[in-house]
Amino acid sequence: MRPETESELAEIVAGLREPVRVEGGGTRGVSGRDQVLSSAGLTGVTLYEPGALTLVARAGTPVAEIEAALEAEGQQLAFEPMDHRRLLGLSGTPTIGGVVAANISGPRRIQAGACRDFLLGVRFVDGQGQIIKNGGRVMKNVTGYDLVKLMAGSWGTLGVLSEVSLKVLPKPEASATLAVAVADATGAIRILSAALRSPFEITGAAYDPQEQRALLRIEGFADSVSYRVGRLQELLAEFGGADQIEGSADLWTAIRDTAVFHDLPGDVWRISVKPGDAPEIAARIEADQSLFDWGGGLIWALVPSGTDLRARLGGFSGHATLVRSNDETFARLGRFQPEQAGITALTKGIRQKFDPRGMFNPGLMG
Repeated sequence: MRPETESELAEIVAGLREPVRVEGGGTRGVSGRDQVLSSAGLTGVTLYEPGALTLVARAGTPVAEIEAALEAEGQQLAFEPMDHRRLLGLSGTPTIGGVVAANISGPRRIQAGACRDFLLGVRFVDGQGQIIKNGGRVMKNVTGYDLVKLMAGSWGTLGVLSEVSLKVLPKPEASATLAVAVADATGAIRILSAALRSPFEITGAAYDPQEQRALLRIEGFADSVSYRVGRLQELLAEFGGADQIEGSADLWTAIRDTAVFHDLPGDVWRISVKPGDAPEIAARIEADQSLFDWGGGLIWALVPSGTDLRARLGGFSGHATLVRSNDETFARLGRFQPEQAGITALTKGIRQKFDPRGMFNPGLMG
């Protein structure tokens, strides 16, 4: 099912008799036996006001199309959404609705915020086929319930997005990356934390254990970047010094898309933790390969297929999401971290309100 208008989408949902798997471009790895309801036919940028830093697009609009429109005006999606295709071995076309539904955010999240922080408004169809609009086209629109934030990261379990409104930002004039040699996660977190506590506006803070280096990105006006690089190098002298890497755009794309795992077999997990806990958590993971992003707050880990990483981790402050595996392991372990009883009751209550018939992505999020 691939509606091409919002009204057609609403009509299809109202007539559903069996659950469906809601899908955008089919690039995020959600599979199942249910029939697919795709938003990929709802395409097109319906409003773009560069002066107001505002863009409105239908949910099935390819991310590449939006990025091209923004590039022409010297602007960008500040939250730097990850492209999962190589990691998951999938084809398809990433859509803006899929990005919003999964709250996909890349390395710049530590400074700019997540996708949900740039979401101004949404239009979606709920489980009874009703068209619902919430939010607006300006950041100060605060009337009514904040369904905008609720839809971001709901993975299509509350409704099918038909249109999203986003705040965009100017592209930085210049970018620079510093690399610091470091032997272990403990040392890397100390370096990343020192940089992030500084006033130099770090927009990327990662650690690559394979290359044994901490990576820091600074963006902005050229003179400002040059000044901040110099000051940051002074700050990092106590850690052995920092070297500037030329032409580092591809490096941050590789970090964003976890390129280190692309051609390796095994399960991939995404672990969200407090940065200070990252070294201890990494030791528990015992990963074949790993990558730290968000100053240590996000750990990507490659482990043997079928590994119950949550059992290996035990209790910790954070959550572990299974991103890449086979159907049997997904069925056994679940994609998302099990919720506490109180949160589960709240989640079920919300889903009952939005999708009382249980039509959308059953079993995906508890």
